[in-house]
Amino acid sequence: MESQNIKPRQPQDENIVENKELNIWEALLPVFALVGMLAFNVYVYGDNALNGSNQFILLLGAAVAAVVGFFNKVSFNQMVEEVAENIKSTAGAILILLMVGALAGTWLISGIIPAMIYYGLQILNPTIFLAACVIICAIISVATGSSWTTSATVGIALIGIGEALGVPMGMTAGAVLSGAYFGDKMSPLSDTTNLAPAMAGGELFSHIKYMTYTTVPTIIITLIVFVILGFTQNTEGAAETSTLINDIDKTFNISGWLFLVPIFVIFLIIKKTSPLIALLIGTILGGIFALIFQPQIVAQIAGVESLTVKSAYQGVMDAITVSTTIETDNETLKSLFSASGKGMKGMLGTIWLILCAMTFGGVMDAIGALAKISKALLSLATSVFGLFASTVASCLALNVTASDQYLALVVPGKMFKKAYEDKGLAPENLSRTLEDSGTVTSVLIPWNTCGAYQSGVLGVGVAEYFFYAIFNWLSPFTTLLFAAFRIKIKYLLKK
Repeated sequence: MESQNIKPRQPQDENIVENKELNIWEALLPVFALVGMLAFNVYVYGDNALNGSNQFILLLGAAVAAVVGFFNKVSFNQMVEEVAENIKSTAGAILILLMVGALAGTWLISGIIPAMIYYGLQILNPTIFLAACVIICAIISVATGSSWTTSATVGIALIGIGEALGVPMGMTAGAVLSGAYFGDKMSPLSDTTNLAPAMAGGELFSHIKYMTYTTVPTIIITLIVFVILGFTQNTEGAAETSTLINDIDKTFNISGWLFLVPIFVIFLIIKKTSPLIALLIGTILGGIFALIFQPQIVAQIAGVESLTVKSAYQGVMDAITVSTTIETDNETLKSLFSASGKGMKGMLGTIWLILCAMTFGGVMDAIGALAKISKALLSLATSVFGLFASTVASCLALNVTASDQYLALVVPGKMFKKAYEDKGLAPENLSRTLEDSGTVTSVLIPWNTCGAYQSGVLGVGVAEYFFYAIFNWLSPFTTLLFAAFRIKIKYLLKK
């Protein structure tokens, strides 16, 4: 049978649903209900809220939105179809999450993650560690164009190194994400970097050029803050790292050859290989390296003394699919390794959160609430600064309500494009503002796909890293500051 040429649906193809029956207060009602219910839920459950109760709250928020829709002549089938489209759009993210869990499992038992921690503890100390995290993650993310790949590879190892050095995990995660999203925002390989100018009607490299004006000062301030935070860390913890280094050496066969796998995975991403394929290859190579370098670990996981074909398969497969525990007398290492070896099963909670968030976002889109909120914000823009501020507010609102980074770029991009043209502003202004406020803040929302992914991969809650993700929350303020003082605002050439 001849294969059909089916073109996948792209974010820019998103249809914005408008509903003239809906007023702004009805559009905001589900948002207020959701925020109120989530606040009470976190008050009751604390850190355990993400174990399931928050997911159900998102479904309750979707139910409130559905009731509003019924009163405004939106059919149940229309809402279900939009939810289905939303969930369909996350298929790639869900598969990547599963592969990240699998990759972390084989990279743990192969000694790749322990080797990163082993050498990292010898090179880094608490004083320079946080700034180094920002720089390392920025370089990897610029090269790969992906904050997700960066956190799934070096990010996991840096969290482990930071914990061993006694640096708070939230602080380390904030540094990792600051660097990762700098690269994600600035790399021409990044999907959001290409999507923003496409929505605004601009050109890619002109967009990147205008982003440097706001992004470079923001990352410099971020680095300065992390350097200062580094000097506040207790350097006495560095003296205890020798014990950790020795215990890693006793447990694993550490070798520089292990770094061939992560280097190859990063090379594949740079060569524009699909992240899903690159992670799958990295997982398989991690399993092969585990059998070559760490047969004793594989045997331990399989519960046998010596490996056979059956037990080797079982040990590697268990590392891929379920949580892995490495036996060691060092409690700190045991904690580090258990946090790394989550397997695919360890990602199911995050996937659950994403599915429920997409349900809420889908219903909100179906009833026309997303378009209504963006239009209301656009109507407040009576000046150039007001237009920039409305764009920022719209991106933030979409990250909260639609729970999706792409929608936070697409919806405001389509809605605000003509308003920028009418004020004589070049498309670079809109595309830069979309990235400064939409791309980087998505990771600050626990139920956004980016926030759910990053907290799941790094094992650090959004509430823990929010304050320390300095680059992410500072970026919208920087773009507003530039707009207020008319710094590097590009105008259309008069014909």
